[in-house]
Amino acid sequence: MDTDNIKIFGSHLFGAAGVMAIEHIEHLALVTDGEIASTFDLPELVKLGSCKLIEEFMIGEDMLIHVSGIAFGEDRTIVLHGATRHILDESERSLHDALCVLAHTVKASRTVYGGGCAELMMAHAVSQLSINTR
Repeated sequence: MDTDNIKIFGSHLFGAAGVMAIEHIEHLALVTDGEIASTFDLPELVKLGSCKLIEEFMIGEDMLIHVSGIAFGEDRTIVLHGATRHILDESERSLHDALCVLAHTVKASRTVYGGGCAELMMAHAVSQLSINTR
């Protein structure tokens, strides 16, 4: 039995018991401000996250989980669709890069303009200096 079959079987058992099984639990822990517990020896030390509602719904062929009513603001999901897995992987990497640039820009508001802007400003400064140096 491989890991995919184990995941499917485990999800089936959870579903039969009325419990929602979530594959990427680290995302849920992040948005609900909770911790992932690998053991229940000391449950009072585990920080539990909270939300008002968790819903599971389908977009296309994919099951998605919507978490609402979280304490520290809103969370958003971007759904990517592609013709092939390769296109989808490239889109995901590009989106990740864009979000990292955005996050860095919010943290450090200093920016360097691209498209030759720095070179143009330097050329303009050298030109002005050459006019004034005669």
